[in-house]
Amino acid sequence: MIHKIVKYGAPVLEKKASPVTKFDNELKKLAEDMFESMYAALGVGLAAPQIGISVHLAVIDVTTGKNPEAKLVLANPEIIHVEGEQREEEGCLSLPGFRGNVIRPRYVTVRAQDVTGQIFEMRGEGLLARAFCHETDHLNGTLFIQHVGILKRDLIKRKIRKLVKAGDW
Repeated sequence: MIHKIVKYGAPVLEKKASPVTKFDNELKKLAEDMFESMYAALGVGLAAPQIGISVHLAVIDVTTGKNPEAKLVLANPEIIHVEGEQREEEGCLSLPGFRGNVIRPRYVTVRAQDVTGQIFEMRGEGLLARAFCHETDHLNGTLFIQHVGILKRDLIKRKIRKLVKAGDW
């Protein structure tokens, strides 16, 4: 089932999500729905708060569905190691149409649980490292615009306020 993506301004996006405590068929279904929603929105990552569910769960596929083996489910993820630096343009499904340059680590190691509750660690580089950071941020109530310069952030917020006023957000 494809869920509607929650847009910037919704309170669920700016609060820390609750930990995943039950690893059952309901969680598996939620993860499947999140992949379906992410692919429909042409994204490479999606956190549960982005569909209005405040739980520590994210899905990532940097191949955008081209390689089924690249699909990652991260329950209760935490970043345990970072190194290097990369500056790239970043966007977000919850801020459609807005992008900004964000500095992220080039390499990131994440510790998380899979959909069955099994703990694993994984090292990502480049886009995958960026996705680990971006989605983990979402689970902690942080949006990518908090990592852009203050002028760019204010510009984005002003444009969104105009869209809201016009009824287009």
